[in-house]
Amino acid sequence: MKKKHSLILKKILLSFAFCLLPFAFATAQQIAILKYNGGGDWYANPTALPNLIEFCNTTISTSIKVNPETVEVGSIDIYNYPIVFMTGHGNVLFSDDDSENLKNYLISGGFLHISDNYGLDTYIRRELKNVFPDLEFQEIPFNHPIFHQTFNFENGVPKIHEHDNKPPQGFGLFHNGRLICFYDYEADLSDGWEDEEVHQDNFETREKALKLGANIIEYAFKN
Repeated sequence: MKKKHSLILKKILLSFAFCLLPFAFATAQQIAILKYNGGGDWYANPTALPNLIEFCNTTISTSIKVNPETVEVGSIDIYNYPIVFMTGHGNVLFSDDDSENLKNYLISGGFLHISDNYGLDTYIRRELKNVFPDLEFQEIPFNHPIFHQTFNFENGVPKIHEHDNKPPQGFGLFHNGRLICFYDYEADLSDGWEDEEVHQDNFETREKALKLGANIIEYAFKN
């Protein structure tokens, strides 16, 4: 009986979250790091998002809180954020509740940016297939609006770090024509957002990464 009551309460809370979602996204100026299970280092690149936030607040007139929050995949708190970021090098594991919560968040107006920090690809593709069995990652065309917000990227995702001599690619999940998840692969965008001394990237490389990061946030806030 307790389990039944718990499920009913969860459905009520989710319904309430869906009702508030448009208002929350319209007013929220806060973003979050997605915490997941499986053993992968979801906490990688600790200076990346703070630097991206500072860049966005300076260049595209956002007023995002300087320190990003952390939110678990299965938490109802995910609905407080118009965009959540995910990175790491290793295993990712979503429970059934995690998958359901993430799916409801994304189809209700949320946005997920995944930055492969090398080694994430196999696991994130597997888990997102559980979240959206009927959707496939598609390579995002260079003329998509996400590449043409405040900053223009005529050739799509820039190469920030080299891994396997593969070209950088931007993949997406689309639901009813809307881009709900942006996945940069073989690019390492979030490495380019880190403090300069972390990877010794030059100014031009870091600037490219930050500019596309700003585009992603701008797109997510508007869509």
